[in-house]
Amino acid sequence: MIKAVFFDFYQTLGVWGESLRPRVQKITDRYACKIDWERYDTARGNLYADASGSDPMTHDLLETMQQIIDSYRAFLAALGVRDYLDQMTWELLQSEHSLFAANAATLYDDTVPTLAYLRDAGFKLAIVSNWDTPLDPLTERLGIADYFHTITSSHDARVRSAKPDPHIFEWTLRQVGVSAEEVVHVGDTYEADIVGARGVGIRPILIDRDGTQTGRWEETIRNLSELPALLNLDIC
Repeated sequence: MIKAVFFDFYQTLGVWGESLRPRVQKITDRYACKIDWERYDTARGNLYADASGSDPMTHDLLETMQQIIDSYRAFLAALGVRDYLDQMTWELLQSEHSLFAANAATLYDDTVPTLAYLRDAGFKLAIVSNWDTPLDPLTERLGIADYFHTITSSHDARVRSAKPDPHIFEWTLRQVGVSAEEVVHVGDTYEADIVGARGVGIRPILIDRDGTQTGRWEETIRNLSELPALLNLDIC
């Protein structure tokens, strides 16, 4: 019997607003800086690989922050920024990265109705997210923290484990007080969410909001409002 639902956060419950390119354009226009846009795709790929690649087992919060700052500085430098590089790096971080731009986060329209429905139906809820900092302050600002029995982020010093590593799931199971067989986990990333949850015996559900993962996993939903039907509940 399912007693709890775990959720990934980013692109499952919430998302960042404006995409990276218009943020870069806005800042570089303000400084009258000419950008080599032909390098953008490569620089962006390197940026996100570097900025999200810190190992929670070996990096503490301050080291992670420095790694993120360095990666954004290298990204702008790759686009040709030379003057005011450090200052523009800080402006971009403040407008774009989750560690510095909490106010840019928004919830999907189906998030709160689904959380409220599941809570009222008696399910215990939790977040299990690969995230550079504790997520509690962000979820409090978004008004959803009270829905969750626990909120687990990979770089929390109490956890230090990133999906698909089993420890992040096992730690959350202990916090919630349920067994793996009593849980479903909903997330948007096959390698982290599906493989990770399945590896500890949790039933995984893939959320594919933009329809780019068709056929990848048998239990797939396009939005959270479809979740109650998979749990054999009345549609919320």
